[in-house]
Amino acid sequence: MKTKVLIVDDSALIRSVMKEIINSQPDMEVVGVAPDPIIARDLIKQTNPDVLTLDVEMPKMDGLDFLEKLMRLRPMPVVMVSSLTERGSEITLRALELGAVDFVTKPKMSIQSGMLEYTEMIADKIRAASRARIKARQIMPVDAGKASGGALPQIRNPLTSSEKLIIIGASTGGTEAIKDFLMQMPSDCPGILITQHMPAGFTKSFAQRLDNLCKISVKESEGNERILPGHAYLAPGDMHLQLVRSGANYMTQLDQGPPVNRHRPSVDVLFHSAATHAGKNAVGVILTGMGKDGAQGMLEMKKAGAYNFAQDEASCVVFGMPREAIAVGAAHEVGALQALPSMVMNYLSTNSTRALRV
Repeated sequence: MKTKVLIVDDSALIRSVMKEIINSQPDMEVVGVAPDPIIARDLIKQTNPDVLTLDVEMPKMDGLDFLEKLMRLRPMPVVMVSSLTERGSEITLRALELGAVDFVTKPKMSIQSGMLEYTEMIADKIRAASRARIKARQIMPVDAGKASGGALPQIRNPLTSSEKLIIIGASTGGTEAIKDFLMQMPSDCPGILITQHMPAGFTKSFAQRLDNLCKISVKESEGNERILPGHAYLAPGDMHLQLVRSGANYMTQLDQGPPVNRHRPSVDVLFHSAATHAGKNAVGVILTGMGKDGAQGMLEMKKAGAYNFAQDEASCVVFGMPREAIAVGAAHEVGALQALPSMVMNYLSTNSTRALRV
């Protein structure tokens, strides 16, 4: 049975392009198009779609207002179609908080050569959305203050914070999972490196949003930074983030090498670098996401002596990447998202007196 998709966008051109892309896939079909949320509301009742694509900025009713009502009254998988602007990225991140599964950027009509890649990306995101677990989220006010981040086990040996590292990878559903994880991290936690599948233009806003909410400092990595305790470094969109060593220090490194597992940034690239340069000092965490990016890299981390955690199926939006990591034997422990921060800090606190040098 084909995945039924309803397109909601005020641009006739975007509606036409999206319809052509989706109908070109053998496993999905467009069951309706709407120029605004008012018409979309009626079409949802008539067509009962499996997935909705929704423009972030809409006439008659704001896209976020419509999404909030939809997730409260008729929760369903929604993929946001976002403009590549600062305002667009802010609205998109808020949409993910409200319950949207994922987002795509609007197609650039002038770049025909990239349309095949863009088509594959949209199709992948709709497939992931169709399999996503949609559940009510506790919506945090936009201006919420910083998290307390102080209830987790304390690290008894101060060397642990400077010698150990937490390495995180995520994809579909990952923006909210990463936020939930980092908001529990205490200010003395080890340095954290994060790869989340995200296009250029969105990671800086995402990092700033996390920095405002978390007790630890969060930033988009600029490369060549010394990794400090109580700090998290997010891979920029369209760049691989790697861990390297410079003498006694851990450093960040960025590059625009070829996509790995069709992703740049790639979780495998980050995890492989952690295996090479941190070994048993690394703690790996793989969160919700479609596909298998990160599974082999996490296995390499395990072979190098790292200790790894995977998010469980029940708490994942899409149980793809964690499932693959578990299947290849890369994870030592599996836990619900809300339990993972304490599991990680428990491991670090109970292992903080052991030898730390690689």
